[in-house]
Amino acid sequence: MSGKKANIDFVKIFDTTLRDGEQSPGNTMNIQEKLRVARQLEGLGVDIIEAGFPAASPGDLAAVREIARTVKKCEIAGLARAMDKDIDVAWSAIKHAKYPRIHTFISTSDIHLKYQLGKSRTEVLDMAVKAVRRAKKYTPNVEFSAMDATRSDRDYLCSVLEAAIAAGAITVNIPDTVGYAVPEEFGALIRYVREHVPNISKATISVHCHNDLGLAVANSLAAVVNGARQVECTINGIGERAGNASMEEMVMILRTRRDRMGVDTKIVTEKIYATSRLITSITGVPVQPNKAIVGANAFAHESGIHQDGLLKEKRTYEIMTPESIGLSKSSLVIGKHSGSHAFLARATELGYKLTKDELKEAFERFKELADKKKEIYDEDIEAIITEVSFRVPDKYKLLNMNMMSGTVAIPSATVEMEVEGSIIKDVGFGDGPVDAAFKVIAKVTKTKSKLLKYAVNSITGGTDAQGEVTVRLEEDGCVVVGQGSHTDIIMASVLAYVNALNRLEHFKKRPVKKIYH
Repeated sequence: MSGKKANIDFVKIFDTTLRDGEQSPGNTMNIQEKLRVARQLEGLGVDIIEAGFPAASPGDLAAVREIARTVKKCEIAGLARAMDKDIDVAWSAIKHAKYPRIHTFISTSDIHLKYQLGKSRTEVLDMAVKAVRRAKKYTPNVEFSAMDATRSDRDYLCSVLEAAIAAGAITVNIPDTVGYAVPEEFGALIRYVREHVPNISKATISVHCHNDLGLAVANSLAAVVNGARQVECTINGIGERAGNASMEEMVMILRTRRDRMGVDTKIVTEKIYATSRLITSITGVPVQPNKAIVGANAFAHESGIHQDGLLKEKRTYEIMTPESIGLSKSSLVIGKHSGSHAFLARATELGYKLTKDELKEAFERFKELADKKKEIYDEDIEAIITEVSFRVPDKYKLLNMNMMSGTVAIPSATVEMEVEGSIIKDVGFGDGPVDAAFKVIAKVTKTKSKLLKYAVNSITGGTDAQGEVTVRLEEDGCVVVGQGSHTDIIMASVLAYVNALNRLEHFKKRPVKKIYH
């Protein structure tokens, strides 16, 4: 066994959740949320955090700069097109990082050269070299990406990579930008690059695969088998279009099948589940139940045969343990008589770090819930912490709410709210209790926002389970996600709606123009 360990090689995990993941519609994060994710990724043990695209917007620039100043254990990368301005702005954002990296890119496929860039192959090669050289003046840690590499002429691709390495790139990324490749083909491309780029030994080969055909992880694995030693991926596989290679899937495949792959990562896998939940909480995009590794059913067994096997020996139907990703199957055995120390200990075990104020508020919410519920689960604690941690200053405060609904009565809602110090009470009617509540709240707050999404999930089982509601609102191009949890699903809906309205007021004052590439 010790002999096998000595031969284990490591693959770098380049996490682009905050750049490519955040770039997809509905996943936009503010600076505070990005910083929280970056700290979580640092604790998770990723090698490189691509913190954003500094030249894309003032918001991205500010977020990348703040992350660079805060995170000390990971390399911090800023993305830049092969343009002087982009590279200069990227450096201004990451220069305070302990380990800065400039990641510059340009397309190499003929279809992109003709229709997107309007450039010749010679011009693009020259732009790539100039970009790497400019970045190299700022930092020796330069990564070059050949966008749409899988649809590029192989020999031309190799020429560009060779020139980029000669100019100073120490990492060369070969992206499957549109998710077009299949594993055998992509593996062969990596092998071709290794065999036909004379100076390839001076650089780490990286891959960035998209999931348009559902093959991002498979293609990334094929690349690793053929010599790639950096994989670019995202938490929960989020990203543009169908997303990116899922970090948790990639990591757990390499860990679980290390005997076959011969490589591993330095990820602290026990923090995977908490990281997945954090991304879900911030974006409001739930993970499908049958999602590998972090889905609700990933470690659930209903079949009698499976259950019988598990009771005799877990390895019969589980190739990895829930604990290996930080998932505990046991319920939280504390209740209304428990103290804040026990609550804090459990929150810490779940991967959360709370300030004194957050602990005080979360513990009060926990005590209220403990008076209503017979059993409290880890998921209940997570819902409370999430709601408390991501709260913004309240312009609107819900004071009281009464509902009326039934088979005969017209659904109505009476709401009393505090709006900037003034107490306002009103009543509204709707197609159902939630619709009535939302309408009267919209009237009281005078919001012009549009409801884009309303989703309800049960946090735990049982008739006393907490309901978790996610609401997405949009006004004048500003999109926010609000969340609320309560044992009363109508109350959870109202809390989520008010939370979203407060977030909208907070963030629409500083709108960020997002540029998609």
